[in-house]
Amino acid sequence: MQMIDAATVDRTMTWLRAVAALRQGHLAPKPQIGDIYLSEAGTGMLTRAAWISGLGSLVKAATVFPANVTRTPALPTVQGAVLLMTPDTGSLKAIIDGAAVTRWKTAADSALGSQLLSRPDSGTLVMIGAGAMAESLIRAHVAVRPSIATIMIWNRSAGRAEALAARLGDLGRQVFVANNAETAIRSADIVSCATMSTEPIVQGAWIKPGTHLDLVGAYTKHMREADDEAMRRSSVFVDFRGTTVHDIGELTIPIASGVIAESDVRGDLYDLVAGATGRRSGSDITLYKNGGGAHLDLMMALATVEAIEASGV
Repeated sequence: MQMIDAATVDRTMTWLRAVAALRQGHLAPKPQIGDIYLSEAGTGMLTRAAWISGLGSLVKAATVFPANVTRTPALPTVQGAVLLMTPDTGSLKAIIDGAAVTRWKTAADSALGSQLLSRPDSGTLVMIGAGAMAESLIRAHVAVRPSIATIMIWNRSAGRAEALAARLGDLGRQVFVANNAETAIRSADIVSCATMSTEPIVQGAWIKPGTHLDLVGAYTKHMREADDEAMRRSSVFVDFRGTTVHDIGELTIPIASGVIAESDVRGDLYDLVAGATGRRSGSDITLYKNGGGAHLDLMMALATVEAIEASGV
């Protein structure tokens, strides 16, 4: 059994390897998945499990303690681990830092969606939000779309956007902090949105033809990052129907109100990787909802172990 910390994951994985692993994983049978959430007095624990025939099984457990940031010394608000089991005997193959696996699979999920749906000549990436996932999302998008020459970051707090921009100098791109979300989105070829918003930030009227919209933040039935007009104007895709269409406000709210129908969700990664039509033209607006799921953690955990074994670490 291997014990793998976050530093080892970051040292051995690459975004192209991570995206390729998710792409390959979607050629396997669809998963069995299940979640358990327990909470007390503003704290909680989420346990997610996945089983993919032929690949193996996984359990990810994470605690959420928001007050940890006020401790001395401060502690992460989310902590946990991934348990990876073998497909043949069910033996415990590895215990991996849960936050690292989550960060790599979430950004690779969005990058795979972009690889399959955004225009290959996309030149401007706009990042809405400068939180924990923003840097990984930017790096993953640039890895699959090296045509990106300009990165614009908008965040409600300009200070966090400026700090993020300063960490991206090694990408060799022009990086700007945007003062206005509307102006930035109107110029974008790809918009990646990772916020905790319950009200739409991205307005459909701002999106130019040909844009790819990557929605990451909303994860409950009460959260949205894009408005009704964005849904109406877009060709809508999700990473997995089983974790999004009936579970996340980005889809449930406009479906319930009749803005779109469930049948308007044109496909998920299983469809797209198998060869289903994605973008239909250069002017098509594509919208991709990154919903996550333990099956993606399983694919990423397997890729992490393979990367470590290949590197000899």
